[in-house]
Amino acid sequence: MQKRYLMTPGPTPVPAEVLLTQARPMIHHRTPDFNAVVRACVEGLKYVFKTDRSDVLIFASSGTGALESSIVNCFCAGDEVLVAQGGKFGQRMAQIARAYGLDVTTLDYGWQQVVNPADIAAHLSAHANTKGVIVTQSETSSGILNDVEAIGALVKDYPDCVLIVDSITGIGAVECNTDDWNLDVVMSGSQKGLMLPPGLAVTSVSPKAWRAYERSTLPKFYFDWLKYLKNLEKDTTPFTPAVSLMIGLAEALKLIRAEGLDNVIARHARLAAATRAGCEALGLELFAPPTGRGNAVTPVWVPEGIDGKLLVKMLKDTYGVTIAGGQDDYAGRIIRIGHLGYFGDFDIITTLSALEMALLELGYEFEPGSGIKAAELVLMQAKRTAAR
Repeated sequence: MQKRYLMTPGPTPVPAEVLLTQARPMIHHRTPDFNAVVRACVEGLKYVFKTDRSDVLIFASSGTGALESSIVNCFCAGDEVLVAQGGKFGQRMAQIARAYGLDVTTLDYGWQQVVNPADIAAHLSAHANTKGVIVTQSETSSGILNDVEAIGALVKDYPDCVLIVDSITGIGAVECNTDDWNLDVVMSGSQKGLMLPPGLAVTSVSPKAWRAYERSTLPKFYFDWLKYLKNLEKDTTPFTPAVSLMIGLAEALKLIRAEGLDNVIARHARLAAATRAGCEALGLELFAPPTGRGNAVTPVWVPEGIDGKLLVKMLKDTYGVTIAGGQDDYAGRIIRIGHLGYFGDFDIITTLSALEMALLELGYEFEPGSGIKAAELVLMQAKRTAAR
């Protein structure tokens, strides 16, 4: 028997309490029982998204469904939008926007670069007809964290321009203050910081985004926001929901609230710091720059002479630890260690131990135990600091 550890940035591990709630007998979705589930989910999501002003809509879809919903509900064909793309999922937003006939301008950053808010300010100043700014807060492919607070402060001064934020791997791992930061549309997915299996997507919609909806003429049916809003007023959904996932979401949100959102984010920061310290102690180079590292995932360059794809395979098959490889041009060149959602200190220690053993087996030279020691010191110091 081999115990397995899921250390990817999505899907992420699911707490036993959540799994058990999903194993309950099925209920019908047009009943008071399910109405109560919907109410609990919406209340909990507003807490996690830090919003009182925005409506929170829940779709039975992957996160990409939420991304598509933001396009079809906010724009008309031919609208000018600006997409800041510095990774795979920023590129995906540009692809979706083009698929619906939008006039897309991209700010192209390398996968190791942080979006510069000054570039967005310059574009908006020169292009008064821009109807939307689209940015990824936490880029899963690169580990980059973009400053959506600063971008929100810019876009709020343009009444006809909405700010759309992909926070699919941000919500629950990093600060994301929807109201205070003037974020008009924020999106997340169930298989990330919400600690659920894949299958649900969540979108917050501000009053400004609803005004954009009123002028939008793009075709929409399943992802029509107004359908969801009207049904939310009756604590239900317009289409058959993922009932078991919704029940699990209500339980997961209870766990987040019990821990406290600030504590949840602090835990993610602690795990990210320990992972980085452990990798650097092994002589590995971190992929994301120091000024733009998020808490959801740590991408690391594969050492020279080591087969990155074989390293990922060995960790999974030999040591039972599943991490993610690089995407697109970085396939085989970087590895990505996830620590988003239901993770604790010893998940990081276990992963670094497996990484050390796999690297030794592949011929990489370092002092065995050095990564584990470095991570332990970070974790112990964080515990001492929190106890003061």
